[in-house]
Amino acid sequence: MKITILTLFEEMFQGFMTTSIIKKAILKNLVEIETIDMRSFTKNKHTRVDDYPFGGGQGLVLMVQPVADALASVKTPESYVILTSPTGNRFTQKTARKLKENHEHIIIICGHYEGFDERILSLVDEEMSIGDFVLTGGELAAMVMTDAIVRLVEGVITEASHLDESFENDLLEYPQYTRPAVYEGEAIPDVLLSGHHDNVRKWRLKESLRKTWRVRPDLFHGRTLTKEEAELLGEVLKEEALPKAKKKEVVLKEETKKD
Repeated sequence: MKITILTLFEEMFQGFMTTSIIKKAILKNLVEIETIDMRSFTKNKHTRVDDYPFGGGQGLVLMVQPVADALASVKTPESYVILTSPTGNRFTQKTARKLKENHEHIIIICGHYEGFDERILSLVDEEMSIGDFVLTGGELAAMVMTDAIVRLVEGVITEASHLDESFENDLLEYPQYTRPAVYEGEAIPDVLLSGHHDNVRKWRLKESLRKTWRVRPDLFHGRTLTKEEAELLGEVLKEEALPKAKKKEVVLKEETKKD
């Protein structure tokens, strides 16, 4: 797989490409990541890549020409071109997996400044956003997308390492623990020391369902639960409701005492 990033700030990617899993993936030749400086393609005599918007307004707008020429220098018929934009489609774990499985060459254009000339959209296959907020530039978004895609490439990390990760199966990942088993009086769940693999699996699935219900219940929308998941979620809902019922009972008793 190859990922090409068109940017005005290549230096931002130096640390990203030379550390951790990304570095290992590059050294193993599992993925090729290159950055292209769009500024080097501008025909403006002052090397400008942006200008004031027609009709007035705040900020500067990224010009078409430098982007178009930079893209033409690397694009092939097989390339899939993404433009980072706060108005784009939401980038998710499913998006990362789809991109990894369907495209051997991905080009990411980093949006910047106040915006970009609308005619740039005719050059791309998709606008993409990593969230409902505005960044100074698309470089951070490009790094997020690249990291999420690369770690799914075969051989970068073991397949088992990300099968249970958050969002892989529309659930959040279960809690994790490591040594010591007891820290300042707080012990890990006994089941994790039981050695009973199926009990551990069920506990993890149940806690995954619990965390998803507490934090991201929207992930259950449209998701068909297995029989086991439905039973475990039912247990979770009873357990989640129980503390509230006990708390209410205590309050009622206290009020009764006051009366």
